[in-house]
Amino acid sequence: MHSDPTPGIQTRAQARAGERSPGAPIARHGRLKPRTLRSSLGALALRSVAVVAASAAVLAGFAVFDVFATVNAKEGVQLVDAAGKALPPRVGAVDGAFNVLLAGSDSGGGNPAYDLLEREGERNDVTMLLHVSADHRNSTVVTLPRDLYVPIPSCPNPDGGSFKAMSSQKLNTSLSYGGLACTVLTVTKLTGLQIDYAGVIEFDGVIEMSNAVGGVPVCVAGDIVDPHTGLEVKAGDNELQGQQALAFLRTRYGVGDGSDLSRISNQQVFLSSLVRTIKSADTLANPVKVYALAKAAADNIQLSESLKNVTTIASLSMALKDVDPAKIVFVQYPNRYEGDGVAPTVEEAELLMSALREDRPVTLTGDTGLGSETVETVQEAPAPAEPGAGETAGPAVELPENVHGQTAAQVTCSRPFAD
Repeated sequence: MHSDPTPGIQTRAQARAGERSPGAPIARHGRLKPRTLRSSLGALALRSVAVVAASAAVLAGFAVFDVFATVNAKEGVQLVDAAGKALPPRVGAVDGAFNVLLAGSDSGGGNPAYDLLEREGERNDVTMLLHVSADHRNSTVVTLPRDLYVPIPSCPNPDGGSFKAMSSQKLNTSLSYGGLACTVLTVTKLTGLQIDYAGVIEFDGVIEMSNAVGGVPVCVAGDIVDPHTGLEVKAGDNELQGQQALAFLRTRYGVGDGSDLSRISNQQVFLSSLVRTIKSADTLANPVKVYALAKAAADNIQLSESLKNVTTIASLSMALKDVDPAKIVFVQYPNRYEGDGVAPTVEEAELLMSALREDRPVTLTGDTGLGSETVETVQEAPAPAEPGAGETAGPAVELPENVHGQTAAQVTCSRPFAD
């Protein structure tokens, strides 16, 4: 579904047509005085600065127009509440706390390069819930295991009517059962959190976002070889992008005990490094990288209607830009093995979810999980508070030792698979 051109934004053809009005006089220059070498070099320097500044301005303008067009050319997914009533999108500046759900689809987007088997539907093999506090100084990213047995509520059928509720199914079936809206309803029912924004990212999106920042540095405690994903990395520091970045995120048999839970902590090695990379001066000061990131997201993420406005996307980004990496917590949804999957550890899960519902930060006391280990913690000076800004979040909730995760300030290494 394509929208009409946005008012106030000219097409390139219109811009070219407006370069000079018909009949307008052409400026003539008089004879120039001879210049000294110093004045010539000074003028050259000024022109160089002007060219760079103008190029950055043109790039920024093109980026806004191009990303805006990409987002609005895609059909969004309407989120609904438990009663099936549409949730209105919030547009503009984001005030207060908010929650974003991101589902990673295993479909491959039809790309034969992934050598995937034919499937009747796509599954959300990665499901992450981001909570940002009302003061925009703390954020918690909860990864829900794909094999987590949860109740799936009645979900709207895109063709009309509703699908029946199910008392217990693996979380990763929700996307194929009723699409993104069903995954959102399922996670809402499980956590008690209202999800304001959501998206589905395909494999190509991971590749393009890692390429956009010029690669993501990751540490590996030993050689990892996984023929299932094509991953081959050597012990030590590795700069991953493209297919290797995707293979690193997809691997499970190459890390820890070969389980999906090991894959989660391995993914957090990558994601924490990605956060540090994006927040680095090399990325934020580079308009090409910033644009490439925005374009990669717009091209490869199916957005909910509440995220189909570029102003909203920019507002969410602004809310996150000054968060100290030490206050970005990646946490695995509390669970225990049960049968062929995992089940919530109820007490710990409720402690975590009640903290987020009450907009309180969490602190970790356990290890990073089966697939990783901590090397060091990167200290960063806290961002200065905005005038009049106060701590709106409550006191931090300490999670027990059997809840695993890390902060974005922790440099962690992936553990190779061990029997």
